[in-house]
Amino acid sequence: MAGPGGNKEYLFKVLVIGELGVGKTSIIKRYVHQLFSQNYRATIGVDFALKVINWDPTTLIRLQLWDIAGQERFGNMTRVYYKEAVGVFIVFDLTRSSTFDAILKWKNDLDSKVKLPNGNPVPAVLLANKCDQKQEAMAHNHSEMDQYCKENGFVGWFETSAKEDENIEEAARFLVGNILASDHLPTTEDTDIDKLKLEEETMRAESKSQCC
Repeated sequence: MAGPGGNKEYLFKVLVIGELGVGKTSIIKRYVHQLFSQNYRATIGVDFALKVINWDPTTLIRLQLWDIAGQERFGNMTRVYYKEAVGVFIVFDLTRSSTFDAILKWKNDLDSKVKLPNGNPVPAVLLANKCDQKQEAMAHNHSEMDQYCKENGFVGWFETSAKEDENIEEAARFLVGNILASDHLPTTEDTDIDKLKLEEETMRAESKSQCC
């Protein structure tokens, strides 16, 4: 939607997915609120956060971040959660090799359930989280990681630390840049904001109902 003086405004839905306990909620809290805690409860279903970005002097971006619970990968609701997404972070924990092994399951599930309107896959950035825990972190080669991302359809990857606030802002700007470079740019005019808000409230209610 064109704002005053021809300024552009966009609303982007971005998913944050990965195994349970990899730090998805911590990354979002750090990015949106500049907060970190060791004691976040596990997300049930899905949660939401909004980040407003002054991308440049003429472009405002509202980033709607969907925090998808780690146990949801094969749930029936993921297709609904993924709907209308234009970007995704897939997160793994550098201290737990099993979370790296699960990356492609998340990526394949994503690609099977959502695409951009032009038919292309949703831009995906891989986050290697908890890089502050160097002594416990898996050994990995940067060139091999670059090759892994190239072979598996990721637009890039970053080592991140929610605790130390490392590379989270950079990863977000990189993903938004890739979204802007894609053929589909959903403006706030194209997107029914009231509908998205209603979706949020519906998802919150369903998430709470899943708590046992």
